[in-house]
Amino acid sequence: MPLGRFLEIGIATQDVVAALAFYESLGFVQAHVGEAWPHAYAVATDGRISLGFHATDIESPLPTWAAPNLRERLETLRASGIEAEQVRLDDLSLHQAVIRDPSGQALRLLEARTFSPPALAAGYESELGYFEEIAVGSADLAVASRFWESLGFVAFEPVLEPFPKVVASSTDLNLGLLDCALPAPLLCFSAVDMPGRISAMREQGYTFARRVPQGFDPQATAVLQAPDGVQILLRAAE
Repeated sequence: MPLGRFLEIGIATQDVVAALAFYESLGFVQAHVGEAWPHAYAVATDGRISLGFHATDIESPLPTWAAPNLRERLETLRASGIEAEQVRLDDLSLHQAVIRDPSGQALRLLEARTFSPPALAAGYESELGYFEEIAVGSADLAVASRFWESLGFVAFEPVLEPFPKVVASSTDLNLGLLDCALPAPLLCFSAVDMPGRISAMREQGYTFARRVPQGFDPQATAVLQAPDGVQILLRAAE
């Protein structure tokens, strides 16, 4: 994979402890982090998706890959027409760079991993259910598909109902490319018993958006509002 191995969704937060506690309350497990960052940093994971909480100013949510030999990877990307920004290849900090997809969504590449995942039982699942994908808005699904395929993803044939969508898949991450305007990526989870899970979360005091994004069935989906503006789409499994 030109990007390396998927690492985390980076989330900017003013309170790392509170962000971590929110996801732990939903069944996520804290990972052991190293000392790669000068700012406060923590990671919570359900075994399929890891969320990195950063007490610093980053674009958020920020899909992040661990990309060894970053300098060579950036040269390969440049040769294919993808220019990096915010490039740091000095000897004083973790090597990193940012590239953008056609919609402008930032993707971060890091020279090395920044945490060690905990040992979780096979099939472990949080209260949010099964993590399916990151949903990203796109004005042109064909252009978006070609971009992600150039990075090693497999873009499947578009579906038109209930709205135009292309799934771009890799070994460690799925992206849902949606022909709609999303202000930020959605973290998407599903479960057969999701309506019951949503009801239980409402009773426990979790906050939900008043509306779901256009095209989603409001009877089968809800958007959980996490700290620091992250939105989590919960839907009943088909």
